[in-house]
Amino acid sequence: MSLLITLSRILAKYTALFVIGTAVFAYFVPSSCTFVKGNTQIIILGIIMLSMGMTLGRQDYRILAQRPFDILIGTIAQFTIMPLIAIALATTFNLSDGLTLGLVLVGCCPGGVSSNIMTFLCKGDVAFSVGMTTVSTIIAPVATPLLVNYLVGQRIDIDGWSMFQFMLMVTIIPVGIGSFCNIIFGKFDFFKKIRQIMPGVAVIGFALIVGGVIAYHGQKFLESGLVIFLCIFCHNALGYLLGFFAGRTFKMSTAKKRTLAIEVGVQNAGLATGLCGKFFPTSAEAAIASAVSCVWHSISGTILANIFATYDKKKAEGSNNLQTSTEH
Repeated sequence: MSLLITLSRILAKYTALFVIGTAVFAYFVPSSCTFVKGNTQIIILGIIMLSMGMTLGRQDYRILAQRPFDILIGTIAQFTIMPLIAIALATTFNLSDGLTLGLVLVGCCPGGVSSNIMTFLCKGDVAFSVGMTTVSTIIAPVATPLLVNYLVGQRIDIDGWSMFQFMLMVTIIPVGIGSFCNIIFGKFDFFKKIRQIMPGVAVIGFALIVGGVIAYHGQKFLESGLVIFLCIFCHNALGYLLGFFAGRTFKMSTAKKRTLAIEVGVQNAGLATGLCGKFFPTSAEAAIASAVSCVWHSISGTILANIFATYDKKKAEGSNNLQTSTEH
């Protein structure tokens, strides 16, 4: 069990590298990930969300009740900034319907499950991060289909009701089961060990979902051109920037501003990839946009967290040097 816990920590630390490695392997050996489709993909998504639910306990729900204003601002930012940036970029670059759909799906999904770790690394407000991720996930079955239908429904046929039912099945139910188990069994050692293993399981799940997309659509991966990579980069970067400034507008603390930046910028692109596979299986471009976002958000979120942490370190060193020189 200790070996599995150590492996889970390594996978969580090097999520981006593992996902990229799986994607590259799936590109050259497609048969390795072709099983990730249909019900298998749904089960994997459910396991990822279950792992998130297993981190939620009574204290996390108390946070939601104690900090309604922060959570409200964060949730509004979550479901307005990224969807609007997505449609703006699609219009600016005149993207195809498939690429537009992929970018919008990513923008309309809830916060990424790795955002809490990134917030911790940059000394953000972890409680705020957990609260935002929880609320955005809970309301996503309603918010995501409505937003996607509103933004691209005139260009692409979307079954909002079926999407709602699907998201309910792969988000709320597994998160609820995981949270219930954490509340009931959280004090027991066996459950604590299982909970420590789950982040690694979630990383493997994300990697398999991305690998499945590459296995089926790998030949079209490079055909999308540089524009999709540019759009994904801008989408993500603007999410960080506007999320940070949203916190600044409401005069939040530095920790909260960093948290809001990460929560807005890092989306659950794995869920978006799953939605593509379920509802738009013939749209290779949408699946590729979601899969690339899944990888890039993991990389950029970690980079941003490290930038914040490095800034704090240099600032502390500068203060210490100034204090030393003053004493002398």
